[in-house]
Amino acid sequence: MKRFRMASLILMGLAYMATGFYHFWNPQLYLRIMPPYLPYPMFLQYLAGFFEFVLGLLLLIPKYTRLAAWGLIALLIAVYPANIHMALHQELFPELSTWFHWVRLPLQFVLIAWAWWYTRDDLPYDRKDAR
Repeated sequence: MKRFRMASLILMGLAYMATGFYHFWNPQLYLRIMPPYLPYPMFLQYLAGFFEFVLGLLLLIPKYTRLAAWGLIALLIAVYPANIHMALHQELFPELSTWFHWVRLPLQFVLIAWAWWYTRDDLPYDRKDAR
């Protein structure tokens, strides 16, 4: 189980780093997702990308894993309104199927639970090695 947990941590860290990088590579994708009532959409999407990348990186540093996991939980909650916006305004995303928008909403809670797994004391490495 310890190996699975470590592999899962590495996968999650790399996934968030890649997603964060993609905010800078293709900002227009994320601008389309941004609800119109939020100010400074370009800044917010870059900010989200920055935190996704940094928190994904920090997940992979044992000393910061727990902090990064809590940060990702906060980030996932903060961006949830964008997922709701996508589901309620599917006409803005005709290239995506209807089921995608509605599956994405509960999937966010799976991602939160995945991050929460790394906030606990029983991390997949020896805690004394993290100091």
